[in-house]
Amino acid sequence: MSSKIPDADIFLQQMKDVKPIKVEEKVTLAPAHQDKTSVATRRKAATAELAKDKNFLSGEYIEPLDPLAVIEFKRDGVQNGVYRSLRMGKYQIDARLDLHNMTVDQARTAVFQFIKDCMTHDIRCALITHGKGEGREQPAQLKSCVAHWLPQFPEILAFHSAQKVHGWVGATYVLLRKSEKKKLENWELHNKP
Repeated sequence: MSSKIPDADIFLQQMKDVKPIKVEEKVTLAPAHQDKTSVATRRKAATAELAKDKNFLSGEYIEPLDPLAVIEFKRDGVQNGVYRSLRMGKYQIDARLDLHNMTVDQARTAVFQFIKDCMTHDIRCALITHGKGEGREQPAQLKSCVAHWLPQFPEILAFHSAQKVHGWVGATYVLLRKSEKKKLENWELHNKP
């Protein structure tokens, strides 16, 4: 009868004189420290990049408009009387944005932030002054962009070129949706027993 030695025992017998190889470090690691300016700069850049990513306004080709064209838009469900009052400039303008001397990219960022700020502060009617762009190499560039961008906001119910007193076709009235808070206040005001 032959006795078999288990494989594990054979392995341990063979490895009893083996010693681990010492490997010297090739890279000297510096102690971890945090440079406050570097952290703040990276955080600011990351926040700016995140904000930029949230801006859904398209930067694609935009059909140019005539400098004297009237721009208008109305979502389904907006009452004709409400839209007429907007067109006639009868609503109080609670916020204004002037895009003069801005590039298209600067205007894109400004319009996006302006509409978000209006919603945050429960603004119902705003005025965006974009100019007509007459006599320029690319006439009505910002006006064309504004007419293209505004319908992309679900918060915007309607917009229309302004009356002469507010800038005529070089400016646009914007009607914004009521916030949930304002809807509730309005409901409570009109539904008291």
